[in-house]
Amino acid sequence: MTSVYDSILEWADGLGLAGLAIISSTEAAFQPIPPDLIVWPMVLAADSNVAILAIVLVATIASVIGAIGGYGIGMYAGTWILERFVSENTIAKLNALIERYGAAGVFIAAVSPIPYKALAWIAGAGKMDFRLFIAAGLFGRGIRFGLAGVLLGIYGESMKSYLDWKTFTAISLIGAVLIIPLFNWWQNLAVSKNEDSIA
Repeated sequence: MTSVYDSILEWADGLGLAGLAIISSTEAAFQPIPPDLIVWPMVLAADSNVAILAIVLVATIASVIGAIGGYGIGMYAGTWILERFVSENTIAKLNALIERYGAAGVFIAAVSPIPYKALAWIAGAGKMDFRLFIAAGLFGRGIRFGLAGVLLGIYGESMKSYLDWKTFTAISLIGAVLIIPLFNWWQNLAVSKNEDSIA
């Protein structure tokens, strides 16, 4: 499966911004390859701030357009597609995310590794306010790709020169400290919802 993903990414990379748009839009609607895998190397290879801005804008807009497609899939396929491609546990968490946080939940999914396409399906199935869905997606995806563009664009080359085992270990430890509370929150999301409904 990894070789298939690598082949797809290599094909998309050869198409430049058009390939980025295809990966970004289809990932937000139905396929599993995250656009970050093509955004990062494109930003590192960019020769100007204008090129980086173009990469961020294409990734963001194409991703939201794909999510609109995912919203439509959820609206018309609803339960059928969710039952076949998303686990019950994930569905419960994403439902809790939308019911508890609304548009902020879409933003959280758009800016994080939470499955954005599955949330788009659920938002469509539940007929969430379409304008809020788009606005939250634009804001969240803009931050996700924009942050990568800024950090890699400004510090990419210098970061490469400092990536030895010491800095890698330090980054890993800092990442773990930040991610563990978020992981625990995600794991307990549906449980919190159930407790609220019982109360």
